[in-house]
Amino acid sequence: MSVPGQTMGVSVFTDPLLGALGISRDELSLAYMLGTIVSSFLLAWAGKMYDRHGARPVAFTAAIGLGLVLVFLSQVDTFLFQWLKVESPLIIISVMCMAFLSLRFFGQGVLTMSSRNMMVEWFDKRRGFASGFSNVFVSLAFSSSPVFLYFLVESFTWKGAWLVMAIVAGIIFPIIVIVFFRNKPEDSGLIPDGNYMPSEKKNKNLFLVIKQFNLDEARGNYAFWIFALMLGMQGLYMTAFTFHIISIFDMAGYSEEVAIKIFQPSAIIAVTATLIASSVSDHIQLKYLLYLKGIGGCIAILGVIFLGQGEIAYYMIIVGNGLMGGLFSVLATVTWPRYYGRDHLGAISGQAMMIMVFSSALGPILFSSSLTLFGSYTAGALVCFVIYGGLTLGAIWANNPQIILRRKLEDLNSGL
Repeated sequence: MSVPGQTMGVSVFTDPLLGALGISRDELSLAYMLGTIVSSFLLAWAGKMYDRHGARPVAFTAAIGLGLVLVFLSQVDTFLFQWLKVESPLIIISVMCMAFLSLRFFGQGVLTMSSRNMMVEWFDKRRGFASGFSNVFVSLAFSSSPVFLYFLVESFTWKGAWLVMAIVAGIIFPIIVIVFFRNKPEDSGLIPDGNYMPSEKKNKNLFLVIKQFNLDEARGNYAFWIFALMLGMQGLYMTAFTFHIISIFDMAGYSEEVAIKIFQPSAIIAVTATLIASSVSDHIQLKYLLYLKGIGGCIAILGVIFLGQGEIAYYMIIVGNGLMGGLFSVLATVTWPRYYGRDHLGAISGQAMMIMVFSSALGPILFSSSLTLFGSYTAGALVCFVIYGGLTLGAIWANNPQIILRRKLEDLNSGL
């Protein structure tokens, strides 16, 4: 349901919007960047609202908000040119900035955060395995959604496609939230994982939470920044790539149809990576998955740099994007409760989401500026590659603070 607020949900509408609004690619990218940046600063507050009120009311409100902004976007040209009779590009950019702010806040931000947090709060020992069921559908939906949205636009025009999504996200999904969403298991008289343990050895928790970190303590931890920035860099790169995908492939000599279809094989790889990573995440340190994610990112970005210079670059993008997408679903879900506990999960995940959304805001304008200044997307891709590579090396020291605390306690006890 958050796809309309994700970049892959916006990218299909980029070129139709440019034609309908009469603004440049740089101007639309600027509106998208500013709207996303402002929305990111609201997510820390939204995380605190999650801690205070729970997943059900927060997700319900976000779904309604998402539906309303989709209705507005479907009529944005009518609003600007027939109702307001706007001629100034500055006003058009300002209106689109507010629209993107709402779209990103409700869709990419609050709805995603509340759904992920609700799910992980219901599991502890097998959190990674359980989240794998959700992550398979998330990876598949995210990777294949541009193809489906492209079909909607072709069938109903870009206005009709946004109205269809408004009905699903703003009317149907809130009903699902009311019926099926629940807050913490303790609020329903239950505990995470339930109380039936058929095999204590099989269900042994390898990553016990020793300390419940608050937001300030989490922000003071090195691992928090490496994980958050790595997830944020994926948001930056994938936002830039999907936002300008048709233009990127056109410059490399590929058709629009070929560009959109790249998401289908990536989805297969993403689902496979999700299944494997979700299963093993309960048994290994998460930083090892972070290494693999970093390698996947570097492969994908190199594919963008060399796209058009050989067919192998095309497959590098498929493999790299698929690997990144599959591992993102696992790491963005499992990391925060395992590393920092559940007591302040909303605030901590909200802070991480703020970094991810803020980073994603920079992607389109980075690639757009690269095209304007240098005549290609290579410079923007090189910036992503350098940062991604540096974070992959930095992941070596991104250890679970709970393990560090446990070892200190064991050393203290052995000394006594």
